[in-house]
Amino acid sequence: MLSLPDSVDLIILARWIVPVVPTGQVLENHAVIVHQSRIIGIVSQQRAASLQARERRELPHHVLIPGLINAHGHAAMSLFRGLADDLPLMNWLNDHIWPAEGRWVSEDFVRIGTRLAVSEMLRGGTTCFADMYFYPEISAQVAMDAGMRAQLAFPVIDNPIPGAQNSAEAISKGLRLHDESKHNELISVAFGPHAPYTVGDETLIRVRTLADELELPVHMHVHETAFEVEEAIRQTGMRPLQRLRELGLLSPRLQAVHMTQIDDQDIQLLRDYGVQIIHCPESNMKLASGFCPVQRLLDNNINVALGTDGAASNNDLDMFAELRTAALLAKGVSGQPTALDAHSALRMATLAGAQALGIGEQTGSLEPGKLADMVAVDLSALPLQPVYHPVSQLLYTCNASHVSDVWVAGRQKVRSGQLQLADQDGLLEAVNEWAQQIQIGDEEHDA
Repeated sequence: MLSLPDSVDLIILARWIVPVVPTGQVLENHAVIVHQSRIIGIVSQQRAASLQARERRELPHHVLIPGLINAHGHAAMSLFRGLADDLPLMNWLNDHIWPAEGRWVSEDFVRIGTRLAVSEMLRGGTTCFADMYFYPEISAQVAMDAGMRAQLAFPVIDNPIPGAQNSAEAISKGLRLHDESKHNELISVAFGPHAPYTVGDETLIRVRTLADELELPVHMHVHETAFEVEEAIRQTGMRPLQRLRELGLLSPRLQAVHMTQIDDQDIQLLRDYGVQIIHCPESNMKLASGFCPVQRLLDNNINVALGTDGAASNNDLDMFAELRTAALLAKGVSGQPTALDAHSALRMATLAGAQALGIGEQTGSLEPGKLADMVAVDLSALPLQPVYHPVSQLLYTCNASHVSDVWVAGRQKVRSGQLQLADQDGLLEAVNEWAQQIQIGDEEHDA
């Protein structure tokens, strides 16, 4: 514990505190002490009573946890929520999503869609998100305006995309965003080559070279479907992960999203190179893409984080729902009811996410010295009673609506269930205007 000053910014007294580190610990009737955006101590409530604070919050029915980290998504695609459901991945992409993006995506689309996603995520206890979408500079500004932590992976595809005519222009603009954000405490930047099947060797080598020079992460969809792997073998004679190894892209800075198709050789590569895995169970299930073998990965000491994917393929950004799905799916896939227990699942959505994004020294757990990214969940409602084990209750009973309070770096973003963001009425109006345009366009397309 850091030395405590005579007066601090914030003291939160909670019924339960789950710091995530050390694993499995649940503190009862303790308090988190926050000063100058960081946690400086976790003490008994009796000890906290003797301290002076600018604000003191009493949460007698709540569990306090680290802020949740949504390690993969496409925030602006919230405006496509429900547009094209119940379709296979490639049909969903080729016939619906990519044409819709080509027609509608603009700076304003990304601004409004990301504001919608940020509002939903903050209200549901997510304090940090990893995003891969067009016009990442707009998403970065939205996150900063909301005071939310974000990793922006600028998309790199060999074909023209909104905001860039080719991969060279996309990389150039992404590097400019990195230069502008390098001293920003909320924003980090990553390379975002879309997938092995949309990015050629020359571009991937360029990405690897620059990522190595700048020590930046690479965020990429990998082994998402069996079809992807089969096509890669047919065209190159290698599984996608093997090809990425040949190109020098496997490292602890590679954030491999989905990974539903994994064999023993893949496991060895992932372990040997320390690759980060981002698991998106609900999106993978909805698109029937396959199942990531989470427990096998964990048993091999491979870090696995959790993401919702975009709202067009989920269709929500509720990390509590994602947690429950991940835990239940891990048990079903492994045939072991002990797979991905409640504490391990919570770690996946917090510290493992922070480690995957390279910010594990700053956030992801409630420890002295770390940024005060925190979420309080109210366990007083009748459907949540009785509470024997608060972490199990979080995992198997709660949802985003039970979040009462959210802080990012000690700044309150949700208070007593109310978002502390400006112009929510204006946002709803803008979302409805976009929805009307998109619906008319979709009906014209179908006709």
